[in-house]
Amino acid sequence: MNRKKKLNSIFDKRIKRMNAKKNTASKPKYISKAERARIEALEQNNESQNTVVTEQ
Repeated sequence: MNRKKKLNSIFDKRIKRMNAKKNTASKPKYISKAERARIEALEQNNESQNTVVTEQ
């Protein structure tokens, strides 16, 4: 019985690992604070350019 139990536990662990790799994280990739600030500055710059173009 011990041999059967050990084989089943190994098989179960293997299945858990395969499922964990298959189901990747659903949360978004981490973006640093500096990167977020840079992106926000670029967006604000683009918005200001768009308003200048539409005013002319």
